[in-house]
Amino acid sequence: MAAIALVLAMVETALPSPLPGVKPGLGNIITLVALERLGWKGAAWVSLLRVLGAALLVGSLFTPGFFLSLAGAATSLAGLALMRPLPATWVGPVGQSVVAAFFHLAGQLVVARLWLVPSDGLYYFVPLLAISALLTGIINGVVAVKLMDRLQWLTPPPSPSP
Repeated sequence: MAAIALVLAMVETALPSPLPGVKPGLGNIITLVALERLGWKGAAWVSLLRVLGAALLVGSLFTPGFFLSLAGAATSLAGLALMRPLPATWVGPVGQSVVAAFFHLAGQLVVARLWLVPSDGLYYFVPLLAISALLTGIINGVVAVKLMDRLQWLTPPPSPSP
């Protein structure tokens, strides 16, 4: 799953961006699938391996972009961890994706404000970035649900208990 997330992250680097740093987060689709299939620890590994692998492949390891990506991944995983106790009927993959997208944005904003842009002018971009997080969170969540539905056909049914 980490390899698939990494491929999607690499595809994402070729996509044009309306604003610097605004990306669809395609690799997060696989993180949501991993969350469902492997649990939180598996999703954390997929996410962190994707961030590290993409930085190595693009040549951005230990650059500001790497730390922004790492902060976003870490805070989105924290958001997903906070949601773990909630019943699955309350928050499904689309809700998880939206929460993760907003936590990702928050993590990146904190790093950007404290390190890269020591100005409150950064906050003028928050409404546009929040709308972007909401839209990409919804779209990625829906795609993850569709992908998980398709994967059920590939997964053999559980064997009956003896």
